[in-house]
Amino acid sequence: MNADPKKTDPMNADAMNASPADAASATSAGPPTTEPPVAGLPVADPPVADPPATDPPVADPPVAGLLAGRHAVIYGGGGTIGGAVARAFARAGATVHLAGRTGGPLDQVAGEIRAAGGSAATAVLDALDERAVDEHADAVVAAEGHLDISVNLISNDVLQGTPLAEMTAEDVEQPVHIALRSTFLTCRAAARHMIRQRSGVILMFGGYGGPVPRVGGLQIAFGAIEALRRALACELGPHGIRVLTLQTGGIPESLPAGFPGRQAIAGAIEGRTMLGRAASLADVGNVAVFAASDLARSMTATALNITAGAVVD
Repeated sequence: MNADPKKTDPMNADAMNASPADAASATSAGPPTTEPPVAGLPVADPPVADPPATDPPVADPPVAGLLAGRHAVIYGGGGTIGGAVARAFARAGATVHLAGRTGGPLDQVAGEIRAAGGSAATAVLDALDERAVDEHADAVVAAEGHLDISVNLISNDVLQGTPLAEMTAEDVEQPVHIALRSTFLTCRAAARHMIRQRSGVILMFGGYGGPVPRVGGLQIAFGAIEALRRALACELGPHGIRVLTLQTGGIPESLPAGFPGRQAIAGAIEGRTMLGRAASLADVGNVAVFAASDLARSMTATALNITAGAVVD
C-alpha cells in the first residue's frame, strides 16, 4: 500500500472511479401507517414486506473443466483482483502462472490454489521490462508447450483527488504510460506464441465509462487500453486469437478495510448502478472464466460489461 492515501493501484484505482462526494445520502422513513378497517368494506391484505436490501448469496456457478488443460499467465496475480481471477481459473481447471514484482503475495495466492487442489507457478518480474516479459512467456511455453490465456492486472500508481487543471503533466502521464506499456508488452509476448498456435485469449481490465472528476490519468489510461484492444483484436482475429476487456464500474471489495473514505467510495460506486450493488471479486473471476472459455468463442474486440448497470451498453 502506498504511504500517500491519494495513490492506489489500478485494481483499487478502478474502485476509486468515483468521488466520495458522489455518494448519495440515505434517508430513513418511519413505519408505515394504515387506516382502521371500515365496517362493510373488505379488509385490505396485510402489507407485503419489502425485499431485502441486498441480493441473497449466490453459489459459484459450475465452472469445473471449462479451462481444463489450459495455461494462463496472470500479471499482477498477487493482487486482490489478480488473485480472484487466478483462483477462478484454477477452479475451472487451468494451470495458472502468476507473475508480479513481489514474491510474497504471489506465493500466498499460489499456495491457496495448490491447497485447493489446483496447479500454480510463480515468477517475479516487472511487467514494464520488455526483455523480462518476453523471456517469461518463452519459459512458460518451453515448460508447458503452449500459452492459452494472458491477463494483465498489474499495479499502477494513480494520483487522485486533484483536478486535472491543477496536476502536473508527469502525474497525468504516469498511469497512461504504465498501463499502456505493460498491457502492450504482455499482450505482444503472448500473441507471438498464440499466432503459432492459432488460438488464444487475451484479457484486459478497465473501468472506462462516463467521465468521473478528480481521477487524474486513470480513465485516460483506460481509454488508451481500449484503443489497443480494438487494434489487437483486428490484427489477431485472423489467427484465432480473441481480445476482450473486463469492464467494471468499481469493486469495493478491492479497497483495503482501513482505506480512507472506503464507505463513501463504495456507496458512490453502488449508487451509480441499476442493480444497487457493485460487481464482487467472485463476479470478476467468474466472468473472466467465461470470457477465456469456449463458451465465449465468438466474442472478441468488445468489453464484457460487469458494471451492474453503471455503464449502459
